[in-house]
Amino acid sequence: MRPRRERAGAALAGAAGAALVLLAGGRQWAAVRAHGALTPVEQTLTGGELAGAVTALGWAGLAALAALLATGGWARRAVGALLVLLGAAAAWSAAGAVRHAHVLAVAEERSALLRLSGEAAVDVSRWWAVAAAGGALLAVTGALAVARGHRWPGLSARYERPGAVPASARPARPAPAADDPIGLWKSLDRGEDPTADDG
Repeated sequence: MRPRRERAGAALAGAAGAALVLLAGGRQWAAVRAHGALTPVEQTLTGGELAGAVTALGWAGLAALAALLATGGWARRAVGALLVLLGAAAAWSAAGAVRHAHVLAVAEERSALLRLSGEAAVDVSRWWAVAAAGGALLAVTGALAVARGHRWPGLSARYERPGAVPASARPARPAPAADDPIGLWKSLDRGEDPTADDG
């Protein structure tokens, strides 16, 4: 596969992973029902309420993806390693958030009636698995960047002309005279500051 296509595929996979994490974070992950209490209690808990870190890790993954595309060489590999950690942490947090004891503890913090009730039933939805899958996609993207990212082109490489001389290597031009409006406009077109005092 060509490096440019490989980079684009990795970026799409990473973006899809981050999107899954963010999407799942706002959905209902669990419901707690206690019908044996004096007043029946029913609570629904979202991913953000059970594991607030998951959404934060999704946003961090998006930011790391942007850095992954903008960097090159060893910096890209370092960002790839960071993506592996972020993705693994999101998947691990999502899986741990739906443990029965954790769900009950969060629900009891929100309702004193649950503490007074006897046995509470916990129903877990599949949204946590969506978040975990998104985290896994982020981790795979990072691993691919660590292994093959050094072959991918950078963002700016496609806009550079072959054989173009960097601005720092170009010879300095004399500043236009203050009474030469055409010369002043031309220097502005070149990106020079005609008011700068070289002396």
